[in-house]
Formats: sequence, C-alpha cells, structure tokens
Amino acid sequence: MSLRFNAIQNLSTSAEVKVEESPRITSVFGSNVFTLKTAREFLSDEAYKSLQASIKASQKIDRAMANQIANGIRAWAESKGVTHFTHWFQPLTGTTAEKHDSFFTLKSDGTPIEQFEGDALIQQEPDASSFPSGGLRATFEARGYTAWDPSSPAFIMEISGGKTLCIPTIFVSYTGDSLDYKAPLLKATEALNKAAVDVCNYFDKNVSKVNVTLGWEQEYFIVDEAMFNARPDLVMTGRTVFGHTSAKNQQLEDQYFGSIPERVYAYMRDFENEAYKLGIPLRTRHNEVAPGQYECAPIFEDVSVAVDHNSLLMDVMERVARRHSLRVLLHEKPFAGINGSGKHNNWSMATDTGVNLLAPGKTPKTNLMFLTFFVNTIKAVHDYADILRASIASAPNDHRLGANEAPPAIISVFIGQYLSKVLNDVKERVSEKMDETDESMLKIDIHKSIPELLMDNTDRNRTSPFAFTGNKFEFRAVGSSANCSNPMTVLNTIMAETLKQFKKEVDALIEKGEKKEIAIMHVIRQYIVAGEKVLFEGDGYSDAWTKEAEKRGLPNVKTTPLALDAMVTEKAKKLFESNNIYSHSELEARHEIELEKYIKKVQIESRIMGEIATSHILPAAIRYQNLLANNIRGLKEAGLTEAGFANQKQILEKISEHINKTSDLVEKMIDARKIANNIDSTRTKAIAYQSQVKDTFFDEIRYHVDKLELLVDDREWYLPKYREMLFLR
Repeated sequence: MSLRFNAIQNLSTSAEVKVEESPRITSVFGSNVFTLKTAREFLSDEAYKSLQASIKASQKIDRAMANQIANGIRAWAESKGVTHFTHWFQPLTGTTAEKHDSFFTLKSDGTPIEQFEGDALIQQEPDASSFPSGGLRATFEARGYTAWDPSSPAFIMEISGGKTLCIPTIFVSYTGDSLDYKAPLLKATEALNKAAVDVCNYFDKNVSKVNVTLGWEQEYFIVDEAMFNARPDLVMTGRTVFGHTSAKNQQLEDQYFGSIPERVYAYMRDFENEAYKLGIPLRTRHNEVAPGQYECAPIFEDVSVAVDHNSLLMDVMERVARRHSLRVLLHEKPFAGINGSGKHNNWSMATDTGVNLLAPGKTPKTNLMFLTFFVNTIKAVHDYADILRASIASAPNDHRLGANEAPPAIISVFIGQYLSKVLNDVKERVSEKMDETDESMLKIDIHKSIPELLMDNTDRNRTSPFAFTGNKFEFRAVGSSANCSNPMTVLNTIMAETLKQFKKEVDALIEKGEKKEIAIMHVIRQYIVAGEKVLFEGDGYSDAWTKEAEKRGLPNVKTTPLALDAMVTEKAKKLFESNNIYSHSELEARHEIELEKYIKKVQIESRIMGEIATSHILPAAIRYQNLLANNIRGLKEAGLTEAGFANQKQILEKISEHINKTSDLVEKMIDARKIANNIDSTRTKAIAYQSQVKDTFFDEIRYHVDKLELLVDDREWYLPKYREMLFLR
C-alpha cells in the first residue's frame, strides 16, 4: 500500500494527545522568563538597578556587574532544573541558532563546579564563516561574536524533558559587521526613537523616549504528518509544487472563523501553553479563510521583543506539531488556488508619557501631533516604497503577492475615506503663503473631522499592502515565514529619516519668525502633497490600478531578484549609512545573501519538481496508459468498431499528450537550470532562475501534471491530493 493510502487509513486511528492546561493563563505566563520581577528576587540591588537601566535606558552594563547578573540568572535557571545555556540569535539563514554549553566545569585541582560567569553571559564566539555573510566573512576569517541583548529577557526552553537557558543576542563579525537580523533592528529602533522624540518635543517637552510597538498576526496551515511525509515537495520546500484544486476549496468561505477541528484545537492549546511560559502574550486564535489554514496573534509589544517572540513561536509551533503527529506549514503559498499565508505587521509608536502617536486625540494640540506622525509615515512610504518592497521580497512571497487576498507588489497606503477627507481639508485650507489662514485652521478642532470611533469607522482593504487601521499601520505584505526584523528595520529607518527632515524644515521656518504651529502645519501640507501619490483606496488587484500606479510613478516590481535591487541603490546606501544602520559593504552583503537564498530555493523547487514528475507522476500515468491501451486492444480483438472504444481512446490520447509534455518540459527545465548554474554573477543567475527556470517551466509542468491527476486511476496516484491534505483531519 502506498504512503498516501496508509496516511488516509491511519487518520482514523490517530491517538489524541492530552494537553495539560493550567486553570489560568496568568499562573504560568512568563514562568520560564527572567523578567525584572524575577531579577528583583535573584539579584542584588546594585545588579538589579544596572539591569533595569540597561533595559529601560539602554545603558551599558560593565563586566564586573555582568558577573553578578550572570550568577543571579544561573541561580534562577538551576532552581528550575537547567543544566545548559546558549546564546540564542537570528542569523541570516532565516531561522534561529543556538550552541549549548553546560554550567559544569572543572577547577584547576579537578574539583567539579557549576559556573556561569559574566564573560559567558556577555559574549560568545560562534563560527561566522559558517553562516551567510555575503562575503563579509570567509572560511579563513571565521571569527564572529554573539553579544548579549539585555532589552530582550533570557528564557528557558523546554525540549523533550531537557531545559536550556537561552540568552537573546546579536551576531556580528570580528570587524563589527552585522551578521543577523537583530542588530540592525536595534539600531533602526534607536534612530527612530531619537528622531521621534525631537518631533514630539514640539508638542510635549516631557517626552524623553518613543517606543516602537509591533503586533504580528501569524497565519499558517496544518496538515497530518503522514500526509506531509508522503509529499516530497512539502518535505523539501514547504509547498506543493503539484496538485489539482479540489472540487471544494474556499469558495463557500465556511472555514473562516468556523469551529476549530478538535485535533487542531488540541495542538493550538498545546503550543499556546508553551508560548505562555515563554512570555509570548498570545491573545487570538481562529480559522482562516482557506481550508486547513489558521491564525494566532499576540498583544502588542516592544518591537525588539515582539520580533524575538515571533521567531521563538515559529520554532515552538513546528516542534509541538510533531507531538500531535501534525506538521505546521509556514510557507507563504503551500497550496495553489487558495489563500496564502502572511504575517501582518501592525506597527505604531508610543511615548514614555503614554501616548500612541498614531491615535487621534481629543484636542487640536494632540491631533496636530497625530497628524504630524500620520503624514510623515505616508511620506516615508511614498519616498522609500522600493526599499520597503525589497524588505519583504523572497521566493516564497513571490508565489503569494497579488492574489487570494494578499496585497500586490505595488506599495500603496490605504487610510479610509474619513482621513482622506481630513488630509484633503488640510491641503486645501492651508495657504501657500503662511498667514492668518493657517492660524485659523489650527483653531478648528481637527478631531471633529476624525470620528472618535475611528477604529470602527476605518474600512479594511485586504488588497492594500500598507493600511491604517485605527491607531496603527498594518504592513500586510510581509510573508508568513519571514523574520519581522527586516521589514521593521526598513520601516523604522525610513520613518526616522523622514522625521529628521521634517524637523529640519520646521526649524528653518521657525528661525524665519513663523509660529511653531504655523510652521508645522505648513510642512504637513507640503508632505501631504508630496506623498499623496501613494494613497489608494480601491481594488489593488485591478488592471486599472496597475495602469494608474504606473502613471503615478509607483514601482511595481513583481519578482524578488529585481525587487532586491533597491537595497543597493545610492538612495538606499545614503539612507542606511546616514542613520548608522548599515554600511555600504553590509548592504551589498545582504543583497548577495538574499539573491543566493532566492537561487537556492528556486533550484530546490526545480529539482523536486523533476524528481516527483519522473519517479512518481510519469510511472503512475504510464501504468494507467498501458491499462487503457490493453483495454482498447482487447475491445478491438473482441470485434468492436472504433466507435465502441472512442472514449477510452480519447482518454488515452489525453494521457499520452500530458505524459509527453511533462517529460519534455522537465528535460528542458533541467537544461535551463544547468545554463543558469554556469552564470557567475549572482544577480544575473537569480534573474535566470526566475525568468528561464521558474517563470518558463513551473506553471506549464504543473498544468500537465495536474491534468494527469484528474485522468489517472485514483488507485495509481501515490501523492496525497488537495482534498485529503486540506479536509481530512
């Protein structure tokens, strides 16, 4: 019996995994996290204050104090049964990394002791040449460093009964170049903090810090583990390269917010329990639109911690799924013809005085501050749309963007009719020459134009990649498997740059004698005019919008190799270097790494397509072809005229055509891949893989294979079908 039929048979006998839950989430939340509350118990006053200052005020911890903190963390970890520790970081592989060391060591006289010193807490030395570096590190230049990030708390990971203390860190080369996602994010967040505080001080001198907040929404698919194992394409790539859509998919939309299947529900509860212990504040779980698709989302957090929690959760989700004989699919488009999965990044800014800078207020002053940050965000997205597009570019996301409720590649901003009217009023009513007209505009309560229930009065537009949703912007174009750091680093950087320019222009007008509020309104008006081309309220999928976007000069780059070009333009280099985020060499390296990732992912997909077509599809089709041929031959020998086996002959001809086409196309695809592999330039090779391999062959080979799936005897078809993977639980 084939793996497919074994998987179907075993579904009914799958044992239910019992999930132990605490009666209240609050009783376990953060129990495996070294929070400040925990630190208060295990650290001296001096060490506690040092750690607190580092977390809240970004002050450096000296090595002498680090020894005290390390001893306190070890004491806490050992009280929970921990024997090993690791520096936990996020290299440019797209996954997390860790190397475990034990607390155990020997003194000079051979006495065994448990020890965790400040040096081990602060810094470790993984092999930098073994991770993607884009040429920044070679094998003979292997040294790299992981450095403790106190802003993200240490935590304990429990795996198979073992417990490991994880220290969140950044990862840099011996020469100081960033080799991870985290270090640039921290730099970009600090750049935005400084720029935003300067602008906030126009309105409130008490603001001394602006925190960037992030709330991600993680979409994912769940399939049975046996089904997964019977699909080599899912095992190798995370998506199905072949598979005809089932008769029923998502057309009835009955999956969305429907009752959660029991087996999936048990899995959700299990990974949520793990997440709560790690301090991940999950709040929401529900069925998504596509069959077999689900979503979870947390409460908003500081952007750095939120990014760590999302990376950690993806690891937890995959590990817990195996306990339930399930597999979680985080690929952006695991199944054709139905919705893909995104990771919507809900982004905002909040002051240390408790004000959300993207939430309308109730007075002219607070609304002028809201309007300032709101308009600056739109201007930033307009000016740097190409770089923002590059931040979410990947081979998996190319499959998703532009269809089935995913936003298109054109970066636009949706703000809704109410705020569109507000911006239009400001643009029309503030005069070119600053005079009393400007001051009279300020006397109008702007909040009267902005409904108090703005969150309910702002419509949703699923085709918009960047939408205002009441008190935040939702970057919907981020892919489900992505690390949130990359788009958040870019968004924070372009916002910091735009705010710096805004302050410079306002200050110049104030120096000329203009009132502060008048100067602010005048620059806001200029920014509305400069950025309004990126505003769009309609259907992002329509041909009309594609044409309109072209007229407006908005970039529409649909493929990753070309989208990534925006990372290494002079504009990008100036932007990132002036804000101390990336040097030129770091940008070039990341561009190289992302191109290499694209090449390898498409190459793997191409190889598995060829392998499955040759060793799974064609043998099954040929067996059925022979069966039909023998049937026709027997009918002929029985004396039937051609009319008596016309249907069989027609089916045979169709099968033969699809067999020949599949075989020919696979051979041509292999030849195209060989040609691409001989190209030296990484960019040119990536474009060749995209245009000459993926775009030329993937869909056409799939078309013929999927037709064979409909024609070949079901008993001969060894790959689990869509109806089985998506609907059988």
